[in-house]
Amino acid sequence: MNKQIFLSRFLFHNRQNVSDLIAHKSPLNLNQQGLKKAAVLLPLIKRQNGLNLIFTERALHLRHHPGQISFPGGRYEPSDHSLQQTALRETEEEIGILQRQVSLFGSLPNLPTGSGFMISPFLGFIDNEHTIAIEPQEVRSVFEVPLSYLLDVNNYYKQHLFTHKKRHFTYCIPYQNRLIWGATAQILKNLQEHLAK
Repeated sequence: MNKQIFLSRFLFHNRQNVSDLIAHKSPLNLNQQGLKKAAVLLPLIKRQNGLNLIFTERALHLRHHPGQISFPGGRYEPSDHSLQQTALRETEEEIGILQRQVSLFGSLPNLPTGSGFMISPFLGFIDNEHTIAIEPQEVRSVFEVPLSYLLDVNNYYKQHLFTHKKRHFTYCIPYQNRLIWGATAQILKNLQEHLAK
C-alpha cells in the first residue's frame, strides 16, 4: 500500500481531520479511573515496496516491559503542550527522529492499559532523510515492518493470559524473530479495523 492510498483510506474513515489534530494544543482530559496520560507515535516511512512502520525494542534493563516491542512514546510531562508533543518528544529522545521530520496526520482511539496508562496513539509520516540515533537507556534496537504485513488479519492470533487472577487475551503478531503483542498489537489491530470500515 502506498502513501496516497493509505492516507486517503485513513482520513476517509477518521472523524478527526488533520487541522483538528494540529490545532489541539491542550492536553486531553484522560484521567479516567486515575490512569496516567501517555502518547505513542506510529512512524510510517515510505520505502520502495510501500509503507513500513518503525518499531522499537525496549531495553532489557527497564523496570516496565523490558525487551518488549513498542512504538516510540511515553508518559505525558507537564512541560508538554499536548499529547502530540509528548509523542514527538519521546520519539526524538528514544530514537533520534527530529520533531520537524515528522508530519502528523491522524490519531487512533485512546487505549487503557493494565499498567495504569491511557495511551493516545498518533500517526505520522517520517522524512526519509532522518537518522536513527538510539538512546540505549531506553531502546535496545529499532526495526521496520511492512504495513501490508501488519494489515493482514492472517498474521494475528490471540493468546490468553492470566494477570491479577483474571483471564484476558492479547493479540500477537509474529514477525521474523520478534513477537509484537500487548498494547502495541492492540493499537495495530485498531488501525487494521479502522481501515477495514
